[in-house]
Amino acid sequence: MKGNSSKYYTGIWYNKVSSNPPTIVWVANRETPISDRFRSELKIIDGNLVLLNESKFQIWSTNVSTTTTLKSVIAVILDDGNLVLRDSTSNSIEPFWQSFDHLTHTWLSGSKLGYDYRTKKSQIIRSWRSNEDPAVGLFSLEFYPPGNEYVIKWNGSQQYWRSGAWNGKIFDLIPEMRLDYIYNFSYHTNENESYFTYSVRNPSIMTRSIMDVSGQIQQLTWLEATKEWNLFWSQPRTQCESDFSGGCVRKTDLECGRIVEKPDFLMITVKKLPPHNSVAFGSAGECRTTCLNSCSCNAYSFVDNQCLVWDGDLLNLSEDNDNDSGKTIFVKVASKDLTHHKKSNWITMGAVVGLVGGVVSVLGVILVLIFRKKRISLSVGKTRMEGSLVSFVYKDLQIATKNFSDKLGGGGFGSVFKGVLRDSSIVAVKKLESISQGEKQFRSEVSTIGTTQHVNLVRFRGFCAQGNDKLLVYDYMANGSLDTHLFHGKQVLNWETRYQIALGTARGLVYLHEKCRDCIIHCDIKPENILLDAEFCPKIADFGLAKLVGRDFSRVLTSTRGTIGYLAPEWLSGVAITAKTDVYSYGMMLFELVYGKRNAEASEDSRSKYFPGLVANVLIEGGDVLSLLDTRLNREEACVEEVTKVCKVACWCIQDEEERRPAMSMVERILEGVLDVDMPPIPKICDYNC
Repeated sequence: MKGNSSKYYTGIWYNKVSSNPPTIVWVANRETPISDRFRSELKIIDGNLVLLNESKFQIWSTNVSTTTTLKSVIAVILDDGNLVLRDSTSNSIEPFWQSFDHLTHTWLSGSKLGYDYRTKKSQIIRSWRSNEDPAVGLFSLEFYPPGNEYVIKWNGSQQYWRSGAWNGKIFDLIPEMRLDYIYNFSYHTNENESYFTYSVRNPSIMTRSIMDVSGQIQQLTWLEATKEWNLFWSQPRTQCESDFSGGCVRKTDLECGRIVEKPDFLMITVKKLPPHNSVAFGSAGECRTTCLNSCSCNAYSFVDNQCLVWDGDLLNLSEDNDNDSGKTIFVKVASKDLTHHKKSNWITMGAVVGLVGGVVSVLGVILVLIFRKKRISLSVGKTRMEGSLVSFVYKDLQIATKNFSDKLGGGGFGSVFKGVLRDSSIVAVKKLESISQGEKQFRSEVSTIGTTQHVNLVRFRGFCAQGNDKLLVYDYMANGSLDTHLFHGKQVLNWETRYQIALGTARGLVYLHEKCRDCIIHCDIKPENILLDAEFCPKIADFGLAKLVGRDFSRVLTSTRGTIGYLAPEWLSGVAITAKTDVYSYGMMLFELVYGKRNAEASEDSRSKYFPGLVANVLIEGGDVLSLLDTRLNREEACVEEVTKVCKVACWCIQDEEERRPAMSMVERILEGVLDVDMPPIPKICDYNC
């Protein structure tokens, strides 16, 4: 849709989700929009629900044959989001037509996604063409009966991802399902059909599963506190970065044989090169000149003294954000566009899928919806959008922070300041120190951080990269960092809040370690890096900086990254680190959640100087675990079972050998009450410090 014109659709959306625009779960006339919503009609004709345009021409219908009379047919939207047609005079509530049999881009709880042996057709969910256009896009998810698995296809035929076979509990190639305690997922088969369906264990959770325009199946959970959808997880992990599912084109056309626009080349680093048209030998300069002078050449690459040339379309390019093992390809564009061109506009969509869904509670009624095509634009001065992130200019952030005058805190990476943007939103701005990356590499790195989203991670809003000035912008957390409550007397947190902080932090680390495209090791888990929002929900901060600045960066130690008191033994031995280093730091933080002081800080009641050693002794001797609590807490309000559980988990987390430490997914399940925890061995560090 262009300009001020409008397209209208009949659809279903959440009634109790206050998102703008509304969150759509089903669209009837996705391929045939209407232009006049006032003269169009949605009505029941001859037992079918029919949409008529302004000329009273039928553009969509349920298309079912029924002997039911016109007056007895009713259309009803059920609380689970299913639109049904049924006979109001019959005692049976079974519908003769339902939208659950005609899913669009959303898979709802209770609906089937499978294969009908009678019609030899799969139930398919298909992406929108773009975020503003609900027409059928390029990506689809469907059940593949021979493999008893799901596949994602591009353009209706090209398969690029599969789930692996169903083994009775999970799909083989989706190990994340082992950690999923939100859904009941089940498989059913008979002579007529085979299908999967799911239900939500807790009906109060609002979540949805969509086939996104990027080629992902995404599970999103509604966060009422922030009034937004949070990406819970997705598969496959490599997320594409194109703006539209229709692919990418040059901003300025190149007309062969006419000097309209001088061509040049945009350099892109990709994970692997697509099939090329021809190979020649020579120098890199000769390769460039050959492509530049050829009307048909769209790109070239010089690899191992070979000149590779692409004369046709470039398909399935996947950018390599790590810049360590990628291949370089040079794409021909107009030279005038190079300074403004975004790399992501040249990346063909990658594939990504996760097979969990969402629940729709009390959905809105059928209405004619308006969609207005929006171009990506900005809000603040010269600041502009780069994908889902905002690329700020330094002056705008300088104004927002009142010349960086309201300091919230600081650490090894730099200082953090409070700021207010022009749209009145409050943010935290971190000025990074000792960052040596060039602007191009820095932008590539922060784009990776920007795709990492979880309810227990601080939301990354944008960045600034101007010369030596490197800044990151995050959501502002009203209750500050955890250390201010534990150690600096800001507000005493009760035991229930502390336990939820322990659980939420564990969930955030599970996401970083196991559910991102690449395992992200935080490298500096401590109370200062756990922020608390207005409801005291914990948010891990600085979760992308280990990758951004390199793991040899530290203001405390020269060869390691982190903070003394939270460092795992392997940091000091110089061996390669794993996610278990975060587990160790998390365990040290758990002790401080219980104690209310630094682990090595002497207390007024003459407790052991080193608190983890005291905890180990109390557990082994069967002492009073409530005696370990922060003296500021009312012990009668604390749960003995929970305090014991946290102390045991903490001791397991700080085991000297990393293989003896639990994975964060196991810690999460223990704190959730799904798994029991055994008595841990006494860590050597406790023996040394008792």
